[in-house]
Amino acid sequence: MNDNNSAMDIFLQAAYQEALLGLRAGGIPIGGVLVHKNKIVARGHNQRVQKGNPILHGEIDTLSNAGRHNAEFYRECTIYTTLSPCIMCTGAILLYQIPKVVIGENVNFKGEAEFLRSKGVEVTIVNAPELIEMMGTFIAENPELWNEDISQ
Repeated sequence: MNDNNSAMDIFLQAAYQEALLGLRAGGIPIGGVLVHKNKIVARGHNQRVQKGNPILHGEIDTLSNAGRHNAEFYRECTIYTTLSPCIMCTGAILLYQIPKVVIGENVNFKGEAEFLRSKGVEVTIVNAPELIEMMGTFIAENPELWNEDISQ
């Protein structure tokens, strides 16, 4: 399902750059940015390989890099992620009551977009071709690594 056929905006492009950083470091190419009042306040990427930490998914790393803020701050944010969030990352988004999520692609991993929507989160799925290709190539070339965590 394509909610938005436009090219990646500057925020999704920044998440893509984070995914590429992770890929170049030998990790899984999933990146994110947290945007508050039209400004990037945190960036992150999946680092479970690099740091040997099974919960350092792209969204979790992004939220960790945001530092401490009050609840109102998160209720004014949008999180951008290159791949549809898993149930753990979805839980973090719901915990912090982030009202908007922009997903770069959900072709290679369906994730929890519908669950987020069922909880009142505004979800936009871009399905950017470059993100679909990047993740598809990574999964095809690294099936054991991909299946170590969240296989389909």
